[in-house]
Amino acid sequence: MQIAIHASDLDHNRVDGTRVYLLNLLKNFGKIDEKDSFFIYHQNDFNPQLEPPIFANYSIKKSSFPALWTQTAFAFEILRDKPDVLWMPVHNIPLLKKRELKTVVTVHDLAFKIFPEYFTKKDLIKLNRLSDMAIKKSNKIIAVSQSTKKDILKFYPEISEKKIAVIHHGFDAGIFQKKYSAEITDELLKKYNLLASTHEDDCSSTRSGKSKSYLLYVGAIQPRKNLEVLISAFEKVKFNKPELKLVIAGSPAWKAEKTLEKIDRSEFKKDIIITGNLDFKKIAILYQNAKMFVFPSLYEGFGIPVLEAMASGTPVVCAKNSSLIEASGKAALYFKTGDPGDLAARINEIIEKEMLAEELIQKGFEHIKNFSWEKCARETLNYLLK
Repeated sequence: MQIAIHASDLDHNRVDGTRVYLLNLLKNFGKIDEKDSFFIYHQNDFNPQLEPPIFANYSIKKSSFPALWTQTAFAFEILRDKPDVLWMPVHNIPLLKKRELKTVVTVHDLAFKIFPEYFTKKDLIKLNRLSDMAIKKSNKIIAVSQSTKKDILKFYPEISEKKIAVIHHGFDAGIFQKKYSAEITDELLKKYNLLASTHEDDCSSTRSGKSKSYLLYVGAIQPRKNLEVLISAFEKVKFNKPELKLVIAGSPAWKAEKTLEKIDRSEFKKDIIITGNLDFKKIAILYQNAKMFVFPSLYEGFGIPVLEAMASGTPVVCAKNSSLIEASGKAALYFKTGDPGDLAARINEIIEKEMLAEELIQKGFEHIKNFSWEKCARETLNYLLK
């Protein structure tokens, strides 16, 4: 069987959850399935961080076109190659395609319908049009969580529940459970002034490592990520923990101005570090050496960073909403989404109770046994082929 895959997302400079998802499934499809053929279509050069591996049954097809690539060059390639199945790992679908071509679309989240105020008007129009078309015209839908499935059925009541399969994300154990050398670790921590000094040792938990002196968030800076609540909570904790820092491992995305202004106004702004985009290895090192990982997001389709943090042996604090409860299970400490005081209290709990931190770490290790990219890839392939 010939499976066509829309992979132009791997050309983009910014790495996000949807691109990590696609990359990791392409890392696994060729290992799992050697008999079927995979046609992987993209538009420009792959982002070096997102370049997929090459297997014997993979055909990488690059076809550049200046505008509306999915509806032009990609649609033409699909018509010409005549695949048996088309997988769209994004909320999009070519209008021009053979009626008999089985099309499967992955829906990651419907944040733009739930929080439209956090998107630009241009993006909102685009997301609604493309998602409406993809969800209604596809033969099958993959939802990355039960929460996302629930949202699809809420906003598209005409869609049959039988059309939707829930397939959870995974995490890359090879990156996030790897032990990195002291030299590489120290170099990165020193770059961001995160190496703990001697007097900070009493802030460290029993975990190995030289830092444990910072809170970590991983992801883009944009309104839905709720970073203003995290910054307010950090300020509350900071008064009694002057050695503590906050690391935001990511870059400004859309509508980031209010968050950046809050950081700039903070009396602790010198201890709020924005790293910009980092490669996976550096993010893993930051996870492994953080006091805890904090994920304050208002809404997530799944929340891959939660699994990455748990795999790295780091306690997790996250907002109690959407799919985050599903992704984190009983292995995280939850706070009321819009309440910086409640978040500060949860952060202080982990800092002050070493046994709680260790308990969360062990629960995290157990919890992630339920998730892997190989499992996700197998379930996705079975759904594509049946």
